[in-house]
Amino acid sequence: MDSLTALTSFIRTAETLSFVQAAQLLGISASAVGKNVARLEQQLGVRLLNRSTRSVSLTVEGALLLARSRPILEQLRDVEAEITQAVAHPSGKLHVSLPVVGYRLITPLLPLFSQLYPDIELDFDFSDRLVNVIDEGFDVAIRSGEMQDSRLQARALGPFRFVLCASPAYLALQGTPSCSDELVDHHCILFRFPATGLIQNWELADLRVTGDFHPAHTLTVNNIEAMVQSTFAGMGISYVPDFVVGDLLAQGTLVEVLPGNCIRESGFSAIWPGRYLSPRVRCFIDFLAEHWPVARRQ
Repeated sequence: MDSLTALTSFIRTAETLSFVQAAQLLGISASAVGKNVARLEQQLGVRLLNRSTRSVSLTVEGALLLARSRPILEQLRDVEAEITQAVAHPSGKLHVSLPVVGYRLITPLLPLFSQLYPDIELDFDFSDRLVNVIDEGFDVAIRSGEMQDSRLQARALGPFRFVLCASPAYLALQGTPSCSDELVDHHCILFRFPATGLIQNWELADLRVTGDFHPAHTLTVNNIEAMVQSTFAGMGISYVPDFVVGDLLAQGTLVEVLPGNCIRESGFSAIWPGRYLSPRVRCFIDFLAEHWPVARRQ
Protein backbone atom coordinates (compact mmCIF):
# COMPACT_ATOMS: atom_id res chain seq x y z
CA MET A 1 0.00 0.00 0.00
CA ASP A 2 2.98 2.36 0.63
CA SER A 3 4.15 1.74 -2.94
CA LEU A 4 0.69 2.59 -4.27
CA THR A 5 0.65 5.81 -2.25
CA ALA A 6 4.09 6.75 -3.58
CA LEU A 7 3.04 5.91 -7.15
CA THR A 8 -0.12 8.01 -6.84
CA SER A 9 1.93 10.95 -5.56
CA PHE A 10 4.31 10.61 -8.49
CA ILE A 11 1.54 10.43 -11.09
CA ARG A 12 -0.24 13.51 -9.75
CA THR A 13 3.03 15.43 -9.60
CA ALA A 14 3.97 14.35 -13.12
CA GLU A 15 0.57 15.36 -14.45
CA THR A 16 0.61 18.82 -12.84
CA LEU A 17 4.40 19.32 -12.76
CA SER A 18 3.86 20.78 -9.29
CA PHE A 19 4.21 19.30 -5.82
CA VAL A 20 1.81 21.93 -4.49
CA GLN A 21 -0.95 21.17 -7.01
CA ALA A 22 -0.44 17.43 -6.55
CA ALA A 23 -0.79 17.89 -2.79
CA GLN A 24 -4.06 19.80 -3.26
CA LEU A 25 -5.44 17.01 -5.44
CA LEU A 26 -4.42 14.32 -2.95
CA GLY A 27 -5.41 16.23 0.18
CA ILE A 28 -1.98 15.97 1.81
CA SER A 29 0.93 18.36 2.27
CA ALA A 30 3.40 19.19 -0.47
CA SER A 31 6.14 17.91 1.81
CA ALA A 32 4.41 14.52 2.06
CA VAL A 33 4.09 14.35 -1.72
CA GLY A 34 7.79 15.10 -2.11
CA LYS A 35 8.74 12.41 0.39
CA ASN A 36 6.51 9.85 -1.33
CA VAL A 37 8.12 10.55 -4.70
CA ALA A 38 11.61 10.42 -3.19
CA ARG A 39 10.80 7.06 -1.60
CA LEU A 40 9.62 5.72 -4.97
CA GLU A 41 12.81 6.94 -6.64
CA GLN A 42 14.86 5.22 -3.95
CA GLN A 43 12.95 1.95 -4.44
CA LEU A 44 13.45 2.05 -8.23
CA GLY A 45 17.02 3.36 -8.07
CA VAL A 46 16.40 6.10 -10.67
CA ARG A 47 15.50 9.77 -10.71
CA LEU A 48 11.95 10.31 -11.95
CA LEU A 49 11.67 14.09 -11.67
CA ASN A 50 14.03 16.95 -12.30
CA ARG A 51 13.54 19.49 -9.56
CA SER A 52 14.53 23.12 -9.39
CA THR A 53 13.41 26.01 -7.20
CA ARG A 54 10.92 27.09 -9.86
CA SER A 55 9.89 24.01 -11.82
CA VAL A 56 9.47 20.26 -11.97
CA SER A 57 10.03 18.19 -15.12
CA LEU A 58 10.04 14.51 -16.03
CA THR A 59 13.17 12.52 -16.66
CA VAL A 60 13.19 9.90 -19.41
CA GLU A 61 12.56 7.21 -16.77
CA GLY A 62 9.83 9.33 -15.22
CA ALA A 63 8.05 9.73 -18.55
CA LEU A 64 8.22 5.96 -19.10
CA LEU A 65 6.82 5.23 -15.64
CA LEU A 66 4.01 7.76 -16.12
CA ALA A 67 2.98 6.22 -19.43
CA ARG A 68 2.94 2.69 -18.01
CA SER A 69 1.50 3.39 -14.56
CA ARG A 70 -1.33 5.81 -15.39
CA PRO A 71 -3.55 3.07 -16.96
CA ILE A 72 -2.83 0.81 -13.97
CA LEU A 73 -3.97 3.50 -11.56
CA GLU A 74 -7.14 4.04 -13.57
CA GLN A 75 -7.85 0.29 -13.46
CA LEU A 76 -7.36 0.31 -9.70
CA ARG A 77 -9.86 3.16 -9.43
CA ASP A 78 -12.36 1.22 -11.52
CA VAL A 79 -11.93 -1.86 -9.31
CA GLU A 80 -12.35 0.27 -6.18
CA ALA A 81 -15.54 1.76 -7.60
CA GLU A 82 -16.90 -1.70 -8.46
CA ILE A 83 -16.14 -3.00 -4.98
CA THR A 84 -17.75 0.05 -3.39
CA GLN A 85 -20.81 -0.52 -5.56
CA ALA A 86 -20.91 -4.21 -4.61
CA VAL A 87 -20.80 -3.36 -0.91
CA ALA A 88 -23.58 -0.79 -1.27
CA HIS A 89 -25.71 -3.01 -3.52
CA PRO A 90 -24.89 -6.71 -3.03
CA SER A 91 -25.65 -8.89 -6.03
CA GLY A 92 -24.97 -12.30 -7.55
CA LYS A 93 -25.86 -15.91 -6.78
CA LEU A 94 -25.71 -17.21 -3.21
CA HIS A 95 -25.35 -20.99 -2.83
CA VAL A 96 -26.73 -22.07 0.55
CA SER A 97 -26.92 -25.51 2.18
CA LEU A 98 -29.67 -26.17 4.74
CA PRO A 99 -31.13 -29.20 6.53
CA VAL A 100 -34.40 -30.42 5.05
CA VAL A 101 -36.38 -29.08 7.99
CA GLY A 102 -34.75 -25.68 7.51
CA TYR A 103 -37.45 -24.64 5.06
CA ARG A 104 -39.73 -24.07 8.05
CA LEU A 105 -37.41 -21.34 9.31
CA ILE A 106 -36.04 -19.82 6.13
CA THR A 107 -39.05 -19.55 3.82
CA PRO A 108 -41.02 -17.07 5.98
CA LEU A 109 -38.02 -14.72 5.77
CA LEU A 110 -37.49 -14.83 2.01
CA PRO A 111 -39.99 -12.12 0.91
CA LEU A 112 -38.35 -9.53 3.16
CA PHE A 113 -34.83 -10.55 2.14
CA SER A 114 -35.70 -10.36 -1.55
CA GLN A 115 -37.27 -6.98 -1.01
CA LEU A 116 -34.13 -5.67 0.71
CA TYR A 117 -31.66 -7.33 -1.69
CA PRO A 118 -33.41 -7.79 -5.05
CA ASP A 119 -30.15 -8.39 -6.95
CA ILE A 120 -29.14 -11.46 -4.93
CA GLU A 121 -30.18 -14.80 -6.43
CA LEU A 122 -30.67 -17.48 -3.78
CA ASP A 123 -29.83 -21.10 -4.59
CA PHE A 124 -30.88 -23.40 -1.72
CA ASP A 125 -29.82 -27.03 -1.34
CA PHE A 126 -31.94 -28.81 1.30
CA SER A 127 -30.24 -31.96 2.54
CA ASP A 128 -29.60 -33.73 5.84
CA ARG A 129 -26.27 -35.15 4.70
CA LEU A 130 -23.05 -33.60 5.97
CA VAL A 131 -22.01 -31.48 3.02
CA ASN A 132 -18.42 -30.35 2.50
CA VAL A 133 -18.94 -26.59 2.42
CA ILE A 134 -15.57 -25.84 0.83
CA ASP A 135 -15.24 -28.68 -1.68
CA GLU A 136 -18.86 -28.45 -2.83
CA GLY A 137 -18.71 -24.70 -3.37
CA PHE A 138 -21.29 -23.51 -0.85
CA ASP A 139 -21.14 -19.85 0.16
CA VAL A 140 -23.02 -20.50 3.42
CA ALA A 141 -24.40 -23.51 5.27
CA ILE A 142 -27.03 -23.48 8.01
CA ARG A 143 -26.43 -26.26 10.52
CA SER A 144 -27.28 -27.22 14.08
CA GLY A 145 -24.87 -28.57 16.66
CA GLU A 146 -21.12 -28.11 16.89
CA MET A 147 -18.92 -27.16 13.96
CA GLN A 148 -16.39 -29.88 13.09
CA ASP A 149 -14.25 -28.19 10.39
CA SER A 150 -11.71 -25.73 11.79
CA ARG A 151 -11.42 -24.08 8.34
CA LEU A 152 -14.95 -22.71 8.72
CA GLN A 153 -16.20 -19.62 10.50
CA ALA A 154 -19.52 -19.61 12.35
CA ARG A 155 -22.15 -17.22 13.67
CA ALA A 156 -24.97 -18.27 15.98
CA LEU A 157 -28.47 -17.63 14.63
CA GLY A 158 -30.90 -18.89 17.26
CA PRO A 159 -31.53 -21.64 19.81
CA PHE A 160 -34.13 -24.35 19.93
CA ARG A 161 -35.06 -27.13 22.35
CA PHE A 162 -36.51 -30.60 22.03
CA VAL A 163 -39.96 -31.70 23.19
CA LEU A 164 -41.81 -35.00 23.56
CA CYS A 165 -45.21 -34.98 21.91
CA ALA A 166 -48.04 -37.25 20.81
CA SER A 167 -51.49 -36.95 19.31
CA PRO A 168 -54.54 -36.66 21.60
CA ALA A 169 -55.92 -39.85 20.01
CA TYR A 170 -52.79 -41.83 20.88
CA LEU A 171 -52.78 -40.61 24.50
CA ALA A 172 -56.50 -41.37 24.85
CA LEU A 173 -55.85 -44.94 23.69
CA GLN A 174 -52.50 -45.67 25.36
CA GLY A 175 -52.54 -43.29 28.30
CA THR A 176 -50.20 -40.45 29.17
CA PRO A 177 -46.85 -41.34 30.79
CA SER A 178 -46.31 -39.65 34.16
CA CYS A 179 -42.53 -40.21 34.23
CA SER A 180 -39.73 -41.09 31.84
CA ASP A 181 -39.56 -44.71 33.03
CA GLU A 182 -43.05 -45.33 31.66
CA LEU A 183 -41.91 -44.57 28.11
CA VAL A 184 -40.73 -48.17 27.83
CA ASP A 185 -44.36 -49.23 27.77
CA HIS A 186 -45.26 -46.82 24.94
CA HIS A 187 -44.95 -46.76 21.19
CA CYS A 188 -42.03 -44.44 20.43
CA ILE A 189 -41.00 -42.90 17.12
CA LEU A 190 -37.22 -42.70 16.84
CA PHE A 191 -35.11 -40.66 14.45
CA ARG A 192 -32.12 -42.07 12.57
CA PHE A 193 -29.57 -39.54 11.30
CA PRO A 194 -29.25 -39.99 7.51
CA ALA A 195 -25.55 -39.11 7.48
CA THR A 196 -24.39 -41.49 10.24
CA GLY A 197 -27.16 -44.03 10.72
CA LEU A 198 -27.13 -43.32 14.46
CA ILE A 199 -30.33 -43.03 16.50
CA GLN A 200 -31.17 -39.61 17.94
CA ASN A 201 -30.77 -39.72 21.73
CA TRP A 202 -33.67 -38.62 23.88
CA GLU A 203 -32.03 -36.54 26.59
CA LEU A 204 -34.50 -36.41 29.48
CA ALA A 205 -34.07 -35.22 33.03
CA ASP A 206 -34.18 -38.71 34.52
CA LEU A 207 -33.51 -40.96 31.52
CA ARG A 208 -31.33 -41.11 28.42
CA VAL A 209 -33.04 -42.93 25.57
CA THR A 210 -30.47 -44.27 23.12
CA GLY A 211 -30.32 -46.79 20.32
CA ASP A 212 -30.45 -49.52 22.96
CA PHE A 213 -33.86 -48.32 24.16
CA HIS A 214 -36.58 -50.88 23.42
CA PRO A 215 -40.09 -49.51 23.99
CA ALA A 216 -43.25 -51.54 23.49
CA HIS A 217 -43.34 -50.73 19.78
CA THR A 218 -40.90 -48.62 17.77
CA LEU A 219 -41.09 -46.81 14.48
CA THR A 220 -37.77 -45.45 13.17
CA VAL A 221 -37.55 -42.80 10.43
CA ASN A 222 -34.78 -40.67 8.94
CA ASN A 223 -36.91 -37.67 8.04
CA ILE A 224 -38.32 -35.12 10.48
CA GLU A 225 -41.43 -34.47 8.41
CA ALA A 226 -42.20 -38.20 8.38
CA MET A 227 -41.78 -38.23 12.15
CA VAL A 228 -44.22 -35.35 12.61
CA GLN A 229 -46.81 -36.91 10.32
CA SER A 230 -46.46 -40.28 12.07
CA THR A 231 -46.95 -38.59 15.41
CA PHE A 232 -50.02 -36.77 14.10
CA ALA A 233 -51.38 -40.09 12.79
CA GLY A 234 -51.24 -41.57 16.31
CA MET A 235 -48.25 -43.88 15.79
CA GLY A 236 -46.66 -42.94 19.09
CA ILE A 237 -44.55 -40.45 21.05
CA SER A 238 -41.79 -38.54 19.27
CA TYR A 239 -38.83 -36.41 20.33
CA VAL A 240 -38.61 -33.40 18.02
CA PRO A 241 -37.32 -29.81 17.84
CA ASP A 242 -39.83 -27.33 19.21
CA PHE A 243 -39.93 -25.16 16.09
CA VAL A 244 -41.12 -28.15 14.02
CA VAL A 245 -44.25 -28.77 16.10
CA GLY A 246 -44.84 -25.35 17.66
CA ASP A 247 -47.96 -24.60 15.61
CA LEU A 248 -49.39 -28.11 16.14
CA LEU A 249 -48.90 -27.84 19.91
CA ALA A 250 -50.49 -24.38 19.97
CA GLN A 251 -53.49 -25.69 18.00
CA GLY A 252 -53.87 -28.76 20.21
CA THR A 253 -53.32 -31.07 17.25
CA LEU A 254 -50.38 -32.51 19.20
CA VAL A 255 -49.87 -32.56 22.97
CA GLU A 256 -46.58 -32.12 24.78
CA VAL A 257 -45.70 -35.18 26.89
CA LEU A 258 -43.73 -34.85 30.13
CA PRO A 259 -43.35 -31.07 29.71
CA GLY A 260 -40.10 -29.67 31.03
CA ASN A 261 -38.46 -33.09 31.09
CA CYS A 262 -36.39 -32.62 27.91
CA ILE A 263 -33.06 -31.15 28.93
CA ARG A 264 -31.38 -30.86 25.54
CA GLU A 265 -31.02 -27.49 23.88
CA SER A 266 -29.29 -26.81 20.61
CA GLY A 267 -29.06 -24.05 18.07
CA PHE A 268 -28.58 -23.15 14.44
CA SER A 269 -25.49 -21.42 13.11
CA ALA A 270 -24.43 -20.00 9.79
CA ILE A 271 -21.05 -21.36 8.71
CA TRP A 272 -18.87 -20.26 5.83
CA PRO A 273 -15.34 -20.82 4.52
CA GLY A 274 -12.55 -18.30 5.01
CA ARG A 275 -12.18 -15.22 7.17
CA TYR A 276 -13.44 -12.63 4.70
CA LEU A 277 -17.02 -12.36 3.48
CA SER A 278 -18.25 -11.15 0.13
CA PRO A 279 -20.91 -8.41 0.39
CA ARG A 280 -23.74 -10.79 -0.58
CA VAL A 281 -22.67 -13.40 2.00
CA ARG A 282 -22.27 -10.79 4.73
CA CYS A 283 -25.69 -9.23 4.18
CA PHE A 284 -27.33 -12.69 4.10
CA ILE A 285 -25.75 -13.75 7.41
CA ASP A 286 -26.46 -10.39 9.05
CA PHE A 287 -30.08 -10.63 7.89
CA LEU A 288 -30.51 -14.15 9.30
CA ALA A 289 -28.91 -13.20 12.62
CA GLU A 290 -31.35 -10.30 12.96
CA HIS A 291 -34.52 -12.11 11.88
CA TRP A 292 -33.99 -15.75 12.89
CA PRO A 293 -35.70 -15.46 16.33
CA VAL A 294 -38.82 -14.14 14.55
CA ALA A 295 -38.86 -17.29 12.45
CA ARG A 296 -38.74 -19.47 15.58
CA ARG A 297 -41.82 -17.82 17.07
CA GLN A 298 -43.91 -18.35 13.96
